[in-house]
Amino acid sequence: MEATSISSSRPDSVPLRDPVAESRRLVEAANRLGVVARVLGGAAVYLQAPAEGPLLPRPIKDIDVATHRGARTAVTQVLIAAGYAPDRMFNALHGAGRLLFYDEANARKLDVFIGDFSMCHQIPIADRLEREPLTLPLAELLLTKLQIVKLTERDQRDIYNLIYHHPVTDGDSSGIEGDFIAQVCARDWGLWRTAKSTIEHCQANIGSYGLDGESVGLIEERLALLRKGIENEPKSGRWRLRNRVGDRVRWYAEPEENAESD
Repeated sequence: MEATSISSSRPDSVPLRDPVAESRRLVEAANRLGVVARVLGGAAVYLQAPAEGPLLPRPIKDIDVATHRGARTAVTQVLIAAGYAPDRMFNALHGAGRLLFYDEANARKLDVFIGDFSMCHQIPIADRLEREPLTLPLAELLLTKLQIVKLTERDQRDIYNLIYHHPVTDGDSSGIEGDFIAQVCARDWGLWRTAKSTIEHCQANIGSYGLDGESVGLIEERLALLRKGIENEPKSGRWRLRNRVGDRVRWYAEPEENAESD
């Protein structure tokens, strides 16, 4: 539900330099005003890591947040009050599903995903936003990385970090819900195809980071478990129909300019 008033309890209007601390500030500011906002991207991976930081640190350039459908006006007001400048042209064209803002003081971009996360593939994120206090649930957070067709080095680090710091579980939200990821992929052949390829890519490259054998073994074990779950999940009729076409037709979308998440 969209907040009706945010005139009181205005958050501090000066964005913090540290993107992880700033992400936390924004969620807390939104919460005070009755707006649900959760972090994704690299900042979320850091927020889900131990206090000493993730296994494979990497720079965080921008901030990404998600909110419910119908919250466009409320989240826009929250972010303007928090010191962000809206990209009015972009938001007018794409505001039903995505908004773009700028932290001009820190030369940083902020993306807002409304209802769904749409890049190379569409990930449903609206139904479970409140499961975590600061970030997307771990399963959805990992899916936003597994759906990337042209995987960057920073995205690969994020996948390793999530897999290393959190067990792959079956119906247990204390870890990465592998069953949830498998179910989402079983409904969408294109997402299944990309997620499988991304996991295989990560399995092949884990040895290039100079990690100790125990860490490598743990990551390999969890990636294999995740891949097995995705393969074994019963597939939908829609998935089976699309599987007949296979790679002969492109199975992913090309993200638009300014559409990359961190």
